[in-house]
Amino acid sequence: MVELVILRHGESQANRDGIFTGWSDVSLTEKGIAQAHEAGRLIASTGLQFEHCHTSMLKRAIATAHIVLDEINQLYIPETKSWRLNERHYGALRGKKKAAVKAEVGEQQFKRWRRSYKVVPPLLTVPDYDARYAALGVTEPVGESLQMAYDRLMPYWQDQIAPRLLSGHNQLVVAHGSTLRALIKYIERIDDVAIDQLEVPNGEPIVYQFDTKLHVVDKQVLNQ
Repeated sequence: MVELVILRHGESQANRDGIFTGWSDVSLTEKGIAQAHEAGRLIASTGLQFEHCHTSMLKRAIATAHIVLDEINQLYIPETKSWRLNERHYGALRGKKKAAVKAEVGEQQFKRWRRSYKVVPPLLTVPDYDARYAALGVTEPVGESLQMAYDRLMPYWQDQIAPRLLSGHNQLVVAHGSTLRALIKYIERIDDVAIDQLEVPNGEPIVYQFDTKLHVVDKQVLNQ
């Protein structure tokens, strides 16, 4: 058996303030830092040893990953940061208060933009420029549906995570609510309609145990 632990970063400043974030780079709150430490302690209690840690290029996930690795005394393991694990890009909604958007467009449209698999949010007119992505030849999206985030995540799963699991090496993934929803959709074979009901809380590790063909044989959510 091999195990995969996935974890959404601790509470960010945007989570606390109810703001659409996406690829905007925001820090953890004090609560988020505490959640990361607690997540690390919960993972430490399992005794799992990891071969590799995967995270996004956004500091809320990176900071959470480093706190967790410190708590489990595994800061020494290799770590890969990939834009493919970045949060879904919310386009022109980015930076707006969720409550204000809901009041403006109504609850039904608000839910479609937030939770639907295929619906794309209002787009930016031009992509932002960020040196970290330009150096990789990546153009920042102008907005993404969850399906689009799923499509850009899957190559990373297929090339970087799944082969390591198939080789019998436990993996740790610290990322974001939407990209982890996309990953869970794939792992658990959740359909396009049901995925809108899935929520991934901040700071709660999810442990999957797989057989040799990467079929799920057990799932546990670690919390207090």
